[in-house]
Amino acid sequence: MGRTGRQVGVVGLGAWQLGADWGQVSEDDALATLTAAVDTGVTFIDTADVYGDGRSEQIVGGFIKGRTGLTVATKMGRRVPQEPSAYTLDNFRAWNDRSRQNLGVDTLDLVQLHCPPTEVFSDEAVYDALDTMVEEGRIAAYGVSVETCDQALTAIARPNVATVQIILNAFRLKPLERVLPAAAEAGVGVIARVPLASGLLSGRYDRDTRFGDDDHRNFNRHGDSFDVGETFAGVDYETGLAAVERLKPLVPAGVTMAQFALRWIIDQPGVSVVIPGARTPRQAEANASAARLSPLEDQTHSSVTAVYDELIRPLVHDRW
Repeated sequence: MGRTGRQVGVVGLGAWQLGADWGQVSEDDALATLTAAVDTGVTFIDTADVYGDGRSEQIVGGFIKGRTGLTVATKMGRRVPQEPSAYTLDNFRAWNDRSRQNLGVDTLDLVQLHCPPTEVFSDEAVYDALDTMVEEGRIAAYGVSVETCDQALTAIARPNVATVQIILNAFRLKPLERVLPAAAEAGVGVIARVPLASGLLSGRYDRDTRFGDDDHRNFNRHGDSFDVGETFAGVDYETGLAAVERLKPLVPAGVTMAQFALRWIIDQPGVSVVIPGARTPRQAEANASAARLSPLEDQTHSSVTAVYDELIRPLVHDRW
């Protein structure tokens, strides 16, 4: 996985769902989901200090206690007003102390700046501070989570950035053009998030589907709480449903739509790990099994691109 020096399974687990903003998930259900994922081969778990204001980190921390062979990544920076001046060594240390306590570890495997303001990616002092954190033994490696391809390319150019986390799915093809090739050339790992476009690419939703008041797929459809690209990958719901209907005939027999969407990402050169979320053990097991599917045929990949070009590209390609 990039400059971390670690090997991870190509399908990981995103733990946002276990903290907040996806409807209520009990701690018992969260632990059962983590157990199912790891038992099915997942070795990479991605969380953040802002997911449930630390709840996700705490649940993951309790789960990993006494376990070996797992890599846990967290993120920092979204619990404060999004001003470049907040990204200082003193704040990093304070945020790091809280995450280490939540996760119950002395050294965090990987810490990512959590989609900070664009100016942060070009700030020399920010990377100096992160290097200091590594020297102090607080973190083993650091990376960035980004909203735009330009932000990713800026970070990839830095010598000690280990990973870049970016939205990549059948509704977000722009990273294939420059980000994945640049990351591969630099030896930077790529963590693909929002792989199912907030569930749209699972094929389970329709025009009658309703999401709870505490679900970002309800309250963030227009970017009222955070970047709209994090919800349905920035695609309006009706267009997303239409695109899914076009993709369904491409799904091989015996494979779910979600597994197909994950396999499409796994097939992309340069992807280190894809991090679908899950709220139940069954979802976690099904997601993890996508790693064992055969690569999709070239014609299938071409057909996915054609659907993107016709329906999705005009909506998202120039935005992120």
